[in-house]
Amino acid sequence: MTRKPKAIAAAATLDYLSGDKSYLDPLRLDADRPEDAKAVIIPFGLEASVSYGSGTAKGPAAILAASQQLELFDEELWREPYLDYGIAALVEPKIKKPVAAALDQLEVIVEKVLEAGKMPFVIGGEHSLTAGAIRPFTKRHKDLVVLQFDAHADLRDGYQGEPYSHAAAMRRVLDHDHVSLVSVGIRAISSGEVEFLEANRHRIYVHWGKDQARWDIEEIVKPLRGRPVYITFDIDALDGAIMPATGTPTPGGLQYLHALAILRRACEVGRIVGMDLVELAPIDGLHAFDYTAAALSYKMLNYALSGTGVRTCAPRR
Repeated sequence: MTRKPKAIAAAATLDYLSGDKSYLDPLRLDADRPEDAKAVIIPFGLEASVSYGSGTAKGPAAILAASQQLELFDEELWREPYLDYGIAALVEPKIKKPVAAALDQLEVIVEKVLEAGKMPFVIGGEHSLTAGAIRPFTKRHKDLVVLQFDAHADLRDGYQGEPYSHAAAMRRVLDHDHVSLVSVGIRAISSGEVEFLEANRHRIYVHWGKDQARWDIEEIVKPLRGRPVYITFDIDALDGAIMPATGTPTPGGLQYLHALAILRRACEVGRIVGMDLVELAPIDGLHAFDYTAAALSYKMLNYALSGTGVRTCAPRR
């Protein structure tokens, strides 16, 4: 499926959340200086094509709320990394319908953030949003590679009559023929998707969940080396036992620290140009999962924008 590119509206002033409603601790030093931020959180609670569990519309608000409970100090990097880059968050827009219109809307927002010289980080929302968020990057980078963390291949050419379904997220990304894909944690795929995979081995690299014990991180990140990288992290990439707050929690997934190790190395070898974190469907009364998603988002930002080196040695124990 191909889509004619639409003209992007002229950049307008970005509508930032105030510091007390934004991302991370409201008392952080840059909470009310969004103009200085290098990273911009774009909440986009798209929920239009979910096919099992629901609730992704509430994902962005849950992540923002949980992020305010995170410690700013990163014990791995031994500093408060946000000070290296600065963070701001946008007011979540009223999402348009149908899905295609929502993706056009997100494309414009991402473009505005890029025109402002900042890195967009979309928090969703269902995975179909990636097809809209990726468009400005495909125009800027002729050798773009997408690093996908996911339980599902998302390579269907549409699902249940919706070409922009969450189940077709990576197929729509690969409609851009100069984009390649590295998929990590896949453990659910249809026969039709396998046919597409086999026909596109030259630009799709899959690391199956069943093979985790034998994964070589250097092999996983090899196609990213020296290239612009867009990271899309579907929260169901994490094992369903530790992340049930998603539409299709799936067994056999990644543990949290294993995911971080891959993310860290990816950010060391590639140049991260944009990111999204999708498919959180909060469960009332069980905020641990919201907190996990928020913690993951902060680590993604830290690795991508602050670097992964320890600048001063932590005290020995």
